[in-house]
Amino acid sequence: MLADADLLFTTHRDGVFRYLSRIVGHGDASELTQEVFLRVARGPLPPAEPGARRAWIFSIARNLALNHVRDDRRRGIAVALDERPAAPTQELCAALAEALDRLAPLDRDVFLMREAGGLTYEEIAAACELTSDAVRSRLHRARVQLRASLERPLGGGGVPTVRLYDRTRSDGS
Repeated sequence: MLADADLLFTTHRDGVFRYLSRIVGHGDASELTQEVFLRVARGPLPPAEPGARRAWIFSIARNLALNHVRDDRRRGIAVALDERPAAPTQELCAALAEALDRLAPLDRDVFLMREAGGLTYEEIAAACELTSDAVRSRLHRARVQLRASLERPLGGGGVPTVRLYDRTRSDGS
């Protein structure tokens, strides 16, 4: 099982880290990423199919992130969504953080699992306990809301045009 956990860690750590860093900030994402894979190593055998494994790992990551955010809010700690990897401008980074904050939590999770984690619709559906159609709907709604938020001018100036696109593959996932 340990060799299997090492393989899962090497294969999925970057996507899990990117997903978590968008929700809890860079600093806490490292710690939570480690916790995700500790739970993977200690937990029951993961599903056999690769897509189901990835969905299972991201479901653990999502639950840890939700608990982390909830616990921080209870303690009165602001969630650091402004800690981002290098972005074109600070203004755009701040606008994206605010736009992500305005999304419904499940819509934000679906969007980040797709864009930051690279999960397929089916994997997101399994991780969030939704149908693939619900994932498509939530992803579309999130993109529309983000696009509208990012197209609004900020403080007299404008935000550079940001293209949010559907990177749906030809197989529909």
